[in-house]
Amino acid sequence: MNVFLWIVQAILATAFAMSGLVKATQPRDRLVSVLPWVQDFSTATVRFIGVMGLLGAIGLIVPAATGIAPVLTPAAATGLAVMMVLAAVVHIRRREPSGVVVNAVLLLLAGLVAWGRFGPYGW
Repeated sequence: MNVFLWIVQAILATAFAMSGLVKATQPRDRLVSVLPWVQDFSTATVRFIGVMGLLGAIGLIVPAATGIAPVLTPAAATGLAVMMVLAAVVHIRRREPSGVVVNAVLLLLAGLVAWGRFGPYGW
């Protein structure tokens, strides 16, 4: 199960790092064409969401890999799960079911990592 959790952590970290990097660095007009929900938020908020995704991705891997404060790994997974609940609310309000599906999958994976690393497969 430990190897499975590491694989899930790597998948999540990759997904959140890539999306966070895009949200934190791309110009707003470019983001709106790819992510329509961006028009409902300020540029600063979108950048904040991107940076939180990047930090969450780092938190999924680095503390566990280094053994320095490994409790931060399930904490990062919990934070990303909360982020996905909030993102799903936005997509539900905007009537974007495909966005809700993506958020639900990421929420389940983040929840699995949080459960496993806080619980029976923690450090």
